[in-house]
Amino acid sequence: MHYRRLGSSGLKLSALSFGAWVTFGDQIGRDEARNLVACAWDHGITFFDNAEGYARGRAEQVMGDVIADLRLPRDGVCVSSKVFFGSVEDPRPTQHGLSRKHVTDACHAALKRLRVDYLDLYYCHRPDQDTPIGETVRAMDTLIRQGKVLYWGTSEWSAAQIQEAVDFARAHNLHLPTMEQPQYNLLHRGRVEREYAPLYADPGLGTTIFSPLASGLLSGKYNGGFDPASRLGQGQMGWLKDMVLGDPAEQRLHKVRTFTALAAELGHAPAQLAIAWCLRNPNVSSVILGASRVGQLEQNLGALQVLEQVADADWTRIEAVFAP
Repeated sequence: MHYRRLGSSGLKLSALSFGAWVTFGDQIGRDEARNLVACAWDHGITFFDNAEGYARGRAEQVMGDVIADLRLPRDGVCVSSKVFFGSVEDPRPTQHGLSRKHVTDACHAALKRLRVDYLDLYYCHRPDQDTPIGETVRAMDTLIRQGKVLYWGTSEWSAAQIQEAVDFARAHNLHLPTMEQPQYNLLHRGRVEREYAPLYADPGLGTTIFSPLASGLLSGKYNGGFDPASRLGQGQMGWLKDMVLGDPAEQRLHKVRTFTALAAELGHAPAQLAIAWCLRNPNVSSVILGASRVGQLEQNLGALQVLEQVADADWTRIEAVFAP
């Protein structure tokens, strides 16, 4: 495993991390969740990503139970949570968003579910148009000063919103956001590579990117259609399928089919190649992997070896496939 600093902070995360989105609490049982976390730990993964909204809090509960059951050392792992969507069906106004109340209540609930005394990373899962950014910054600063959170950040915020948070924190001598969690993959690049570019030097923003495989699309598993048992084939995931495929969908599928053919020519699994491509970006602190089977996770972990084996000329060919 490789380890990278989280932006300009002193915290080092595993370059590949493991997240609970979609699978934990819903798609897989506790035994398989335990096997996945054990596999991740055995391969050097130290960062485990969660959110209050994943399976309405059940994902965090499973993750916390599994980490405790495996007796992973608290000082050896980093766990995160995210706040915004809430963890209950049909939430009341105070049960979602980024108000001081919900940010605080959600932190306490995540600590209980994850069975820890503090969160290593705590993210604002989306921007909240109904709450002043300054109120959220103050709430995060308070949690850090109380020792309940070590680093706070954002997820899917615009560069302008992050900069506003940075400016407010500096003006009031509060803790700055340390990291952003954006989507980043061969099909979704602009925000990480261009919009956030000024933020990497100042304030030294780190990124823990999600969806390196575009929800499995870049693995080639959907080249021949969408199995009803797969993530994008499930009816309740229609919104995600539409988002991943874009418009026109056939154009994006054509690019993915070309990419998987090139991966076969180079002798690598397309999933490993897509993850390795994300790791090439020096501004990526950690790539969050998801998996429902140990074999799937083990294959994706092979991206570290692929990163060292692919020549620059072949990376150029890969990027040409996805050129606008």
